Amino acid sequence: MRVSHDVTPSTDSPFRSEPTARDQAPQFVLPLVVRIEKAAPPARTDALETAARAVLVLLADERSAGDGEWAEVVRDWQDARIRKVVRRARGAEWRRAEALPGITVTGKSAEVRVFPPVPLDGWPKELARLQVSGTDLDDPEPPAAADPAAPVLWLSPDLDMSAGKAMAQAGHGAQLAWWELSAEERAAWRDAGFPLAVRTAAPGRWAELTTSGLPLVRDAGFTEIAPGSCTVVADHPALR
Repeated sequence: MRVSHDVTPSTDSPFRSEPTARDQAPQFVLPLVVRIEKAAPPARTDALETAARAVLVLLADERSAGDGEWAEVVRDWQDARIRKVVRRARGAEWRRAEALPGITVTGKSAEVRVFPPVPLDGWPKELARLQVSGTDLDDPEPPAAADPAAPVLWLSPDLDMSAGKAMAQAGHGAQLAWWELSAEERAAWRDAGFPLAVRTAAPGRWAELTTSGLPLVRDAGFTEIAPGSCTVVADHPALR
C-alpha cells in the first residue's frame, strides 16, 4: 500500500482532483519518515502535528529558496501535483534515514524526518525499502482543545484515515496555508516555531469550515478515500 496524496494550489482553484496541466509536468514526491519504535510509538495527534511542521520547516528552509541546493527540486515538485508519501522506520532503518540530506522535526513524542522531493521513480534505496503500512497510531489521552489564537488544521469527521494518510493530509493543509500567507506572515509563523494544532472538527463545525473560504484540501483518491474528498481545512488566524 502506498500512501500518496495530491493537492493543487489556489492558482489551480478549486483544489480539484480531476486532471490538470500539472499532470503533464515531471512528477515528484515529498518523502516523510516517521520514527515508530516498537516500545515507544508516538501519539497519533503529535505525529500529525509534527509532520505538518516538518513540511513547513522544509518550505521555509533557505536551501529550498533562491539558489539553495534544494530550490530547483522544490520548485519542480510544486509545479506538478503536490505529492507526499509517509513511511515508517525504527532502529537501524531510522539511523540510515537520518544519514540522508533532510531535516528531523521533533514533537512531544514524535520524530519526523522530511527530505527534499524526489522523482516518483527515483527514491533513494534507504527510503524506498521502508514500509508504508504499520503507521496506525493512537492517542493515549484525548488531545486538549485547540487554542483558537493559533493555526488549526481541521480534519474531516467523516473520513477514517490511517495515521500515515492523515499525516500527509495535515502536511497538505499546512502547505496550503503557507502559500496563502504574506511574506511577513510567513516570517512571523516561522519565527514562532510554526505553532499549530491538528484536530478533528465536529460535524456541524466541519460544514462551516468547508464553506468558509479557508484553504481546503481535496484528496485525489489514490488511496483509502474517494477522489475529491475534503480532508483538511487550514484555519490560520491570518486567513480568517
